[in-house]
Amino acid sequence: MTIAESIFHRRNISPDAFNGQAIATEVIEQLLEAANQAPTHGYTEPWRFVVYESTAIKKFTSEHADLYKANTSSEKYTEANFLKIKHRGDKASHLIAVFMKRGTNPKIPRLEEISAVACAIQNIWLLASSMQIGMYWGTGGMVHHSAMKSYFSLSEEDEMMGLLFLGYSDLEWPKGRRIVPMEEKVQWIKE
Repeated sequence: MTIAESIFHRRNISPDAFNGQAIATEVIEQLLEAANQAPTHGYTEPWRFVVYESTAIKKFTSEHADLYKANTSSEKYTEANFLKIKHRGDKASHLIAVFMKRGTNPKIPRLEEISAVACAIQNIWLLASSMQIGMYWGTGGMVHHSAMKSYFSLSEEDEMMGLLFLGYSDLEWPKGRRIVPMEEKVQWIKE
């Protein structure tokens, strides 16, 4: 698949659509190496990954659900959300927690560090899509809560970027769509 084909082929694939088939470790390593090629200002390389596979996924998602229960007010807590968080990775081959580890160079804006990690995630996504591996970038549950930062021992300057659920699916690859026409997103200035 060409780069252009991979870009236009990339889709969010729900973990519920995964079939439970394992992705080879070498393939996950390739995806992470693709992430490591993301652009980075000042070579801070702020992307960090924690890779879960096999039974470690269920352990993590169960602990994530427990964080939700312990840190959500009774008015906002729902058993449905608890169960969704707990079982989201049941059919995933791998789950990768991604965070931005803030560099020590104060001249580099925090936003650039976050952007670099987003580029790393996009690299994973494009390569995974080109290999017919489904990916879901999850930012729900406790991902952006201080409890998740504590779970991963992140500093105040670091940022959780999301949970990447990876797996194969037997479903037809979804077609893409955009809501806002391109003409409304671009301004051309010629003189």
